[in-house]
Parts: sequence; C-alpha cells; structure tokens
Amino acid sequence: MPLPSPFVLAFGDSLTAGYGLSPQEAFPARLEALLRDRHPAVRVQNAGVSGDTSASGRARLAHVLSTLRQRPDLAILELGANDFLQGLDPVRTRQNLDAMLTSFADSGIPVLLAGMRAPPFLGAAAVPFNAIHPDLAARHGVPLYPFFLDGVIGRRDLTLADGLHPNAIAVAEVARRILPHVEQALAAAGVRAAA
Repeated sequence: MPLPSPFVLAFGDSLTAGYGLSPQEAFPARLEALLRDRHPAVRVQNAGVSGDTSASGRARLAHVLSTLRQRPDLAILELGANDFLQGLDPVRTRQNLDAMLTSFADSGIPVLLAGMRAPPFLGAAAVPFNAIHPDLAARHGVPLYPFFLDGVIGRRDLTLADGLHPNAIAVAEVARRILPHVEQALAAAGVRAAA
C-alpha cells in the first residue's frame, strides 16, 4: 500500500518566499527536495510573501487556508523578522503570532514555529523580541526551530547584494539545518516515512 503524499505549508515572509531567487532556489523547493529521500511524494507549498510582517501574515492567513485543496500535514510558520526591522511593537508581534497559531490549531494543522532573533549587539532591546517565539511555542505546545537563519546570518558570502537576504547557497543550508525538525514534526503528526 503506497504511503500518502505529505503536504507541508511554508507560511512566512521573504525568507520563505525566496526574495531575489528563482522558485527552485527558494526555501520551500529546497526543503521539498531534501524531504523526498524519506517522503517521495511530499509537496511543500510556498506561501511566503516578501515584506510580510506578522500583522500582514495574520491578515492573509484565513484566505490562504480557505483556498487550499488539501489540509496540510504540517505548517512551518516563519514570521517576525520584518516586525523587528521596522521597529514594530513586540507586543503586537506576539499577539499576531499567537492568533496565527490559534488559527492553525483550530484548523487541525500542526505547526513547526520558526524562531527569529534580534542581533546580539542590541543588548536589552533584543530581549522582548527574542522571547516571543520560544514563549509562544511553549504556550501552544508546538515544536520550535529556534532560529530560522542559524548558520547563515551575518555572512557576506551567504547574502544577496542587498546585504540582507540569504542567497541560494544560504537557503540550501537553512533547509538542510531545519530538515530534522521538519521530519520530527511530520512524524509527530502521524506522517510515515518510506523505509
């Protein structure tokens, strides 16, 4: 009996959308390619929008979920970086992410929350922002990938010419690092891998 086709929804901002990259170089496509070793029929849908804040992500989430033909086995929620870059109130960021996690739960969709971190040189100013993702993961009982850009942030050789967004090599590394967490979340959701 063939295994079902797992469906993962990658919901986020430009880091998910693949700003400045081809669709094949974007995070969802890179992750899908890696997942195929254990889930040959997996599909990872790119629901990233460049420039999204937590507020704009929250505003479009219901529409995205209503247009899906299949309920995702897992959603990767990656938002918050633009809130910090734009100096938005971390209280609002927390409220928006909290509401999105509730929406996913109400829809019966398991979530892997991808964390964000403010630059360490900001000291105490970074503390309220850096607490958001771990606190919400604990509150909602969802797994947390602590830092979406782990291993690539701050490296010029892994950044596009804008000095901000990850290049194709960096995105491949992001996908490689998050892969075990995605596989664990899929297994926890009852998705069986190929032997």
